[in-house]
Amino acid sequence: MIYLLYGEEQFLIDKEIEKIEKKEKIDSISISHYDLEIDNIKDIIDDCSTISLFEEKKLVIINNCTYFNRVKNSEEDVNLLFEYISNPNPSTILIIINHNSSIDNTKKISKKLKEIGTIIELNSSNINSIVKNMFEGYKIKEETINLFIKRVGEDISILSMEADKLKTYKIDEKEITNEDIMKCATFNIDTDIFKFIDNIISKKKEDALITYHELLRNNEEPLKIIVLLASKFRLMYQASIMSQNRMSDKDIGAYLGVHPYPVKLAKEACNKYSKKTVLRFLELLADLDKDIKTGKVNPELGLELFILKV
Repeated sequence: MIYLLYGEEQFLIDKEIEKIEKKEKIDSISISHYDLEIDNIKDIIDDCSTISLFEEKKLVIINNCTYFNRVKNSEEDVNLLFEYISNPNPSTILIIINHNSSIDNTKKISKKLKEIGTIIELNSSNINSIVKNMFEGYKIKEETINLFIKRVGEDISILSMEADKLKTYKIDEKEITNEDIMKCATFNIDTDIFKFIDNIISKKKEDALITYHELLRNNEEPLKIIVLLASKFRLMYQASIMSQNRMSDKDIGAYLGVHPYPVKLAKEACNKYSKKTVLRFLELLADLDKDIKTGKVNPELGLELFILKV
């Protein structure tokens, strides 16, 4: 059997590999890992073609395979994989991993794999469905799933950890409610920070203060909130500039050392405002930070007055 797993969510890819290992009953001693950024495709095909020394079946995993995308690859290398796919070793389970959000279905090798293998997309576009699967065996309403995502964010690995925590908490009742989310799910400041910024810039003072006071209740220090706000304004500016150069969220995130999800939110937020406005708020936050650190302003009151006056 041959699988092509493609998508940008490594967590989902890892989970799918675990499912395949379990389904195919593959022992860890019979698993080989390769990376096409390092390894030679001919050596990988040779491994796929040989019989396992330990078990009836073996698993070969090829990481970073771009043969299914519109990028430049060695035609000879692509043909080697195509020839193997056309006549695979029945005792080898092959998993090919492609980290792009899409593949080129018009390519000959893509058509061949679709014909004889299994292609699985693993992107987080339908995040509600992914979260619902995390609570399999538990009763949970759609509105509760939405609240959970809003509170925790869209990082799949963090959502999974928080879901496990909630399932352990409600292991007897097997039902997750809104109250459980508010009580047990960890509030992720990144989820509401751009909404917080939007409320500040748009002068929605009451909404901004509600978020600020919730941050304080979650033991966030005013200076830390100021630093976070400044970092997000900076990310908005950087993401806006880089996206003009046709860089993807993933590329921007890799360059700046952040997850693609905050980059996506930053771009969406910055689209509402001019770069001049973003830079002005960065300067105002720098002045507030300086006044607090020099003792001119009380931290908690200073940030509250900042929200009320800007």
